[in-house]
Amino acid sequence: MSVVVDAELPPQTAGLLRANPRLLMQMRHGWRPPPVPPPEPRRRRPSGVTLLLATPAVIALIGVLLETSLAPLAFALLGAFVILVLVRISSVNELPDPDHVHERRVYEQARRHQGHYLLPGDFDVPAKAMLLRTQHAVGAVLSSRVNAEGLLDGVRNTVILPAQEWEIARLLAKLSGLRAEHNALLERGVAPEVAAVVRPLERALVNSEAAVLARIEALERYAAHVAEAERAYHARSQIEELRARLPRYEELLAESGADALAVPELENLSDDASRLERALRDSVASAHEAFRHLEG
Repeated sequence: MSVVVDAELPPQTAGLLRANPRLLMQMRHGWRPPPVPPPEPRRRRPSGVTLLLATPAVIALIGVLLETSLAPLAFALLGAFVILVLVRISSVNELPDPDHVHERRVYEQARRHQGHYLLPGDFDVPAKAMLLRTQHAVGAVLSSRVNAEGLLDGVRNTVILPAQEWEIARLLAKLSGLRAEHNALLERGVAPEVAAVVRPLERALVNSEAAVLARIEALERYAAHVAEAERAYHARSQIEELRARLPRYEELLAESGADALAVPELENLSDDASRLERALRDSVASAHEAFRHLEG
């Protein structure tokens, strides 16, 4: 199970959080990335191109000075030039570590959007199973061909289904937390005087889980209708492909003198295509009806 993010987060931020579950888990347990040092004020340093162009002239000048009484000056010039090269090399190595920059970016986004993402550790075992059912149903609809081809309301699916997934995940995380606290209380032992108070709380947990489960089942019903439309769409496409080839089969039968023995099923391709077209329309209509029920 991956990171679940609020559907209202910007796509770039959501993608960053989803791609870094390990870092988010470490941050949840108190780890903090090292701060990225602020950029130093820009100092005038010789560029690498300048040093490269100046090298022949400096070497020539040093060679000339060595042949004169100014040889000590030549060594001083050589030392100064070496120092300039070393300074330039050190400035290249002062760039911040890319890993630290990435970790800090993830940390800043996670801190800014705290409460708008959930980690696997936020869910207990029953909640994880329910969330996986939710994600499977949403993924099946959004990845379907009928959705991509616009036979469903793709725009509303793209907006409403991720919002439903986040809302269900948020409720499951809250349910998991309350359930863990309740179980911890029961493990410590409950006094008889408190038992009457505990029972309504247990019913609240059970009823809340049943309400979330009803949402998930509505999603699954919608996904099932979409799957029926997907099968009808796939079958219709295959029939249309076969019907396009029909004239070539008829031509072959006529040329071979076997047209009297034509397979009856070939003549029924048009009827099959019409039936599948009706089945596809019915399936899409059922999916739309299920979607309206899901919205309600």
